[in-house]
Amino acid sequence: MPQITTLPGLAPYAETLAAMEARVAAIAAGTAEEGVWLLEHPPLYTAGTSSRLEDLTDPTRFPVHVAGRGGQYTYHGPGQRVAYVMLDLNKRGRDVRQFVCALEAWVIGTLASFNVKGERRAGRVGVWVTRPDQPANADGSMREDKIAAIGVKLRRWVSFHGISINVEPDLRHFSGIVPCGIRDHGVTSLVDLGLPVTMADLDAALLAEFPRHFPS
Repeated sequence: MPQITTLPGLAPYAETLAAMEARVAAIAAGTAEEGVWLLEHPPLYTAGTSSRLEDLTDPTRFPVHVAGRGGQYTYHGPGQRVAYVMLDLNKRGRDVRQFVCALEAWVIGTLASFNVKGERRAGRVGVWVTRPDQPANADGSMREDKIAAIGVKLRRWVSFHGISINVEPDLRHFSGIVPCGIRDHGVTSLVDLGLPVTMADLDAALLAEFPRHFPS
């Protein structure tokens, strides 16, 4: 099983990204073992490789970092668990689609520990929850909110970046961007859904669920 490490405090983005890239290079070179880092960042926005400038609606609110991962704009901040997943896909099948599906399944299985039904949606990367407790959309369809984001990159078939799950972030901070370029759906968190889940609770569920989707 990969080495799973919880980083204390709020991890500075640029320094953490540099350390992650160094770890990925070492994994690719065979001098370091696979790893997963669980952490929180200070408030910031990150721009993925498909980001569009018009989706950064409040560019002066928080620092904006170019992430190099797939995807568009997303927010990171306190109360959101980020998991940077550094796995060697040379040993795990070299199947990017399967890897992303495994990340989604990891999140969905973790949410199920709290009786939350996370779901995939065609054309929308990430994990979503339906909101029958909220007013319906203008077209009469049920509202859906995003609870977890996924964005990855591969270098020499070693993965980095990963997932983020909203435990109790300030959801107002998502209003400075169009999250993942999707304008007609909202964002939620475990606490916003009425669940008194702590970061420690989520971490325990993530650790318990991980081996089911990423066997050694």
